[in-house]
Amino acid sequence: MRYFSGFSLNGEQELFRDFLVDGEFTVAGFSYGAIRAFEYALDAIERVDRLILISPAFFQNMGELFIRAQLRHFKLNRDRYIQNFLKNVAYPSDIELNRYLKVGAYSELESLLRYNWSLDRLMELKGRGITIEVFLGDMDRVIDIDEALKLFSRVSTTYLLKGRGHILR
Repeated sequence: MRYFSGFSLNGEQELFRDFLVDGEFTVAGFSYGAIRAFEYALDAIERVDRLILISPAFFQNMGELFIRAQLRHFKLNRDRYIQNFLKNVAYPSDIELNRYLKVGAYSELESLLRYNWSLDRLMELKGRGITIEVFLGDMDRVIDIDEALKLFSRVSTTYLLKGRGHILR
């Protein structure tokens, strides 16, 4: 399996072992890593049978003011921004994510905030016979769960986990 980590994280895939399928032709990613996994699957020359998107970063409905505010806060105090971000990722659990911390770059944050998921491109993967699975927590404080659910449920097997947040705990 090829796995892509979330923004400012590294090695967190162990937290998702219940959702991951460790197959040679599986590609998976968490949050920002879900974007990277999706793009990898789109461009892959080698075989991909399954794409697992865990709490995919989804901000396309948030608007430019939100994006600029996030980027400004990151630039003004990166450490405080990251600690607040990790709290929101962990909510409602009390899991300690600092052990997975690998502070991301401004350019990565901007990339994930400005990313637009394309229904056509998702359909393209589905048309290639790739199974797409999406896992979302109904208490997610990071993304707009309703909008993400609307999009992904049109083209994938989408699981909405009750009482769980972005990290699916």
